[in-house]
Amino acid sequence: MKTAKTIPLLLVLASLAGAAVASHRHESDDCRAPMSEWRPRSEVQAHAEAQGWQVRRIKIEDGCYEIVGRDQNGRAIEVHIDPASFEIIKIEYEDDNHEDHHEDDDHKDRHDD
Repeated sequence: MKTAKTIPLLLVLASLAGAAVASHRHESDDCRAPMSEWRPRSEVQAHAEAQGWQVRRIKIEDGCYEIVGRDQNGRAIEVHIDPASFEIIKIEYEDDNHEDHHEDDDHKDRHDD
């Protein structure tokens, strides 16, 4: 009868592992706004251009809008923004040495000039 006790134990352990992965993912760069609150892509485009960014592509990734293009200095950028508030979640850019740099929400460089 060990099997009868082992299966529920394995199920509990698997669910705990899944919760731990979900918890870690929640702390990542995912956005959580419900789709009913999302602002349209045309507003994303206008917001990006107001920041001085040249937009090459806008797509959805991990529940965020992802803007791919160039910043006001001509550097290649990839920006993840919250689809409801347009809060910057993450900025990745490539410098002159073609090295990727990441800025998260705690260290982001806002250009609200």
